Amino acid sequence: MPFTGKELGKIILDEQNIAKVSINSIKQLDHYNPIDKKIHISEDKINKKSITSISVVAHEIGHAIQDKENYRPLKLRQTLIEKTSSLQRIGTFLLIIGLPSIFTLTKSPFITLIAGVIIMGCLSTNVLIHLITLPVEFDASKRALRILEKYVPKKNMKQCKSVLRAAALTYLAQSIVSIFRLKIILLSFINIFKSFIKR
Repeated sequence: MPFTGKELGKIILDEQNIAKVSINSIKQLDHYNPIDKKIHISEDKINKKSITSISVVAHEIGHAIQDKENYRPLKLRQTLIEKTSSLQRIGTFLLIIGLPSIFTLTKSPFITLIAGVIIMGCLSTNVLIHLITLPVEFDASKRALRILEKYVPKKNMKQCKSVLRAAALTYLAQSIVSIFRLKIILLSFINIFKSFIKR
């Protein structure tokens, strides 16, 4: 490509009249933060003149456009993340300890039940956030595709579509993992209380 992801990103932001959003490098996951209005792109992509670089930057700009337009699923996801963060930290801590360990330490079915409910609540909110994220991600990829049609030769658009599809499907994979994790904890929870009943 004749430009890096960051260079094209600045052009797109100017065209979309999004003045307060900046593009920054990050060591890990690419994402848009609607709170501090920053697009974060991994160091291995941000300054590359590649289809992957420009496609990922365009995808994250898609989120910035959603934010500018008050796209409801994006706002809902952000609200859920903010309101469930404390619960998720507590649930994750209890999950690391594990229900059998909690019962062994406390010898209390009631405390173990409370811990199980908190863990299930934590993972349920996480699954919900991932499911809400899916339409947000696919919408951002659609927006990016329309933007890139202006800058990318037609012969390369198929490759852009593949990168954008992969960007959206990453969240589908995370949703599936969250659902399976919830199922495992639920089965573990049921088995523990079956053992209580047998006693």
